[in-house]
Amino acid sequence: MRIDILTVLPELLDSPLNNSIVKRAKDKGLVEIFVHNLRDFSTDRRHRQVDDYAFGFSAGMVMQVEPIFLAIGKLKSQRDYDEIIFLSPDGEQFTQNIANNLSLKENLILLCGHYKGIDYRVREHLITRELSVGDYVLTGGELPAAIVADAVVRLLPGAMSDEQSALSDSFQDGLLAPPVYTRPAEYNGWKVPEILLSGNERKIKEWEYEQAMERTQRLRPDLLDW
Repeated sequence: MRIDILTVLPELLDSPLNNSIVKRAKDKGLVEIFVHNLRDFSTDRRHRQVDDYAFGFSAGMVMQVEPIFLAIGKLKSQRDYDEIIFLSPDGEQFTQNIANNLSLKENLILLCGHYKGIDYRVREHLITRELSVGDYVLTGGELPAAIVADAVVRLLPGAMSDEQSALSDSFQDGLLAPPVYTRPAEYNGWKVPEILLSGNERKIKEWEYEQAMERTQRLRPDLLDW
């Protein structure tokens, strides 16, 4: 898999894309991630400007269409892309199912918004999908891009040392994950549920499902509104 990220603040992506599972996946050759500075595509060679005032009476600066068009055009001239994704607060809610789907793709572009937003013509003519990580506004799309990349990369075969672990994550089966425990079996008078120490796999699986269902009904009943 290859992921290209377009941003005006590439330094914000250094740490999340070069540590933990994402780094191991890169080291194994499972994914290539390239971060591109949109200022490199500015036609203003002196100031490397990529934004301008909005038409009308809107406050704030808007990312220009030309640098984005040039950056995406250069990448598309070199390979085909399955999705060109814009990270935006008003996009489609990013979910585990979407992460699963994107993990099956070969080439992705993630465009990070900034300032007041991007020239809407980019969204109309260049973007194939818009994703939001929540109903709130961040300074830019860099952190959402890191979230999407992390959620997708960890699903690639071989990225995790225990691939079964990803299959038992919250949301994979539409439920929250059940409680998990480790040694010691008792600490400060707090005990691990006896069923988990029984060695009875069938009964443990039943307990885990019951706990997952209870937690989902209590904490996220919306997930059960099929």
